[in-house]
Amino acid sequence: MSGKVSILKQPRTVWAVAFACVVAFMGIGLVDPILPAISAQLDATPTQAELLFTSYLFITGLAMLVTSFISSRIGARPTLLIGLALIVVMALCAALANDVDVVIAFRGGWGLGNALFISTALATIVGAAAGGSGAAIVLYEAALGLGIAIGPLLGGLLGTVSWKGPFFGVATLMCVAFVAILVWLPKETAEAKVARVHLPLSAPLRALGNPAILVLAIAALWYNVGFFVLLAYTPFPLGFTAIGLGLTFFGWGVAVAISSVWGAPLLTSRFRRTSVLTAVLPLLAADLVVMGVFISSPVALVCCVVGGGLLLGILNTVFTESVMNATDLPPRVASSAYSSVRFLGGAAAPPLATTLAALAGPAIPYFLASAFVVVAALTIAIGRKALHRIDGPAVPELLEAEAIGLGDTT
Repeated sequence: MSGKVSILKQPRTVWAVAFACVVAFMGIGLVDPILPAISAQLDATPTQAELLFTSYLFITGLAMLVTSFISSRIGARPTLLIGLALIVVMALCAALANDVDVVIAFRGGWGLGNALFISTALATIVGAAAGGSGAAIVLYEAALGLGIAIGPLLGGLLGTVSWKGPFFGVATLMCVAFVAILVWLPKETAEAKVARVHLPLSAPLRALGNPAILVLAIAALWYNVGFFVLLAYTPFPLGFTAIGLGLTFFGWGVAVAISSVWGAPLLTSRFRRTSVLTAVLPLLAADLVVMGVFISSPVALVCCVVGGGLLLGILNTVFTESVMNATDLPPRVASSAYSSVRFLGGAAAPPLATTLAALAGPAIPYFLASAFVVVAALTIAIGRKALHRIDGPAVPELLEAEAIGLGDTT
């Protein structure tokens, strides 16, 4: 990528947003290591604990329908600050709560804040970075990788003290990020305000009428069931302590980051995107089957979690990159429409998994998730005619970075 020499010589504005990106992406896996502790200490069922993911993803999905509308009207700086402020308040309130239903509600508010922040962060870094967009993209991808990897580890470390620890940690770090952006990110100029393009509220919903976007969104909905069964349900059959779970999902996060930033671009430079999707989705389905078969082996589950992370990183990036390449719609509108649908699968998967485990046995969620991932692959194969555009030339570097970021916000 261009601009690598100047990546460390950035304005304070860029470092402030990059730091906030690290913390925001940490939220993806931060809660994972403390799910069993929350279940035990708040006298909650595993299904209630899993609703921490459901509320977060459901609200994030709804928010994705309006983030482009909001940021195009109030500007990047206010959108970032509102998003960060919401995360700080909601994380702090969740840490102070002693009822699982209250924690679930505040986790949903956290999802709203995260959607507002992530939807604006990349554009802000690119606009303020020295050394061109190349340096900005490297920095953004580095922040993403650090956040995904560190989140579960920090959650595990703080979770050894109390399940409240990760929530207090995020509130503190995001408060620092809020102050940094408030002080160092300049206000929008009058000329920039005039030049800002206002996007209509209905734009993402209208985008779902496009056959290519609809096929990708439906496929991603089923795929996300597999993603979140692996991520959110596995802490329960593993039975590890918070630090053990933190280390396991640290390995998962490193695998996701590596395959997102390097693996997916390498594959799509050599193969069609539809081919990558129809090849990697069955591999994920097979990984989930192995987890179900070896449900009683912690070693096998850990290996499958880390190996699954490699597959998930590729799929997240290729799916979102495909959305950006599928139509002439603005990338932000297309991605918002697609994300709002796919998050429904992620929201439903965690409580569905624990409910099925209680009714039919701990291995059943993995087998069902595997079947859903196969359905996702079939959806891509059947809808291939509508997806002819995604097999075209590689997307620009900036859109690729945006694909990686939006693909991994879950």
